Amino acid sequence: MVNIIMHGCGGKMGHVVADLVKNDPDCQIVAGIDPAVPALDFPVFASPAECTVDADVIIDFSTATAVPALLDFAKEKQIPVVVCTTALSDETQAKLEETSKSVAVLKSANMSIGVNLLLDLVQRAAQILYDANFDIEVVEKHHNQKIDAPSGTAMALADAINTAMDEKFHYVYDRSQKREKRERTEIGIHAIRGGNIVGEHDVIFAGRDEVITLSHHASSREVFAVGAVKAAKFLAEQPAGLYSMKEVLA
Repeated sequence: MVNIIMHGCGGKMGHVVADLVKNDPDCQIVAGIDPAVPALDFPVFASPAECTVDADVIIDFSTATAVPALLDFAKEKQIPVVVCTTALSDETQAKLEETSKSVAVLKSANMSIGVNLLLDLVQRAAQILYDANFDIEVVEKHHNQKIDAPSGTAMALADAINTAMDEKFHYVYDRSQKREKRERTEIGIHAIRGGNIVGEHDVIFAGRDEVITLSHHASSREVFAVGAVKAAKFLAEQPAGLYSMKEVLA
């Protein structure tokens, strides 16, 4: 049985993860951390420093500003942590990498199994299609409550392509400021916000007389929870190090 601490248990994703785990015979949530201290089926603490419950792993769906304190807690208590929060600052990212030297840390821009497969597919497509003069554009759509733009997943898709192509691309987020043709070495990244769109990502490879689009559309938040729980079960047994969903799926 894998014992989980849910960091951000009062948020939407925290509730989705908790509901999913209820029906999983291989794991359970033994504590939650959330400043609102909601009444749930397990003890909830206002901050990591106040948490007195031991666990095998932590799942984090919180806010970027809450992650540094969680990393300190994970390091002190030697509890592996799955960080699902996006839009981390450079300082927090550096802290995450430093923490991974002492305890297992998994970071992914998107916990969906499908999205992580897409990351692999866009790399393979770019390597084949760029030499055939295909342009690359990334379009992401999310609900009107999402604060950051572009999404962490959109950036991860662009970065995956750039890595596979030896960093030859630069990113363009807004063409309204320049009246000029797109450059061969650019990836356009576009954000759409509206309604209750859970999350949609399209990577468009546009060539002469043909267009190939690789897409992922999430119908509910549960797809992210499934990946997070799968990652938690994996990470609970790992030594210190920095992991990604690539290792989980392998």
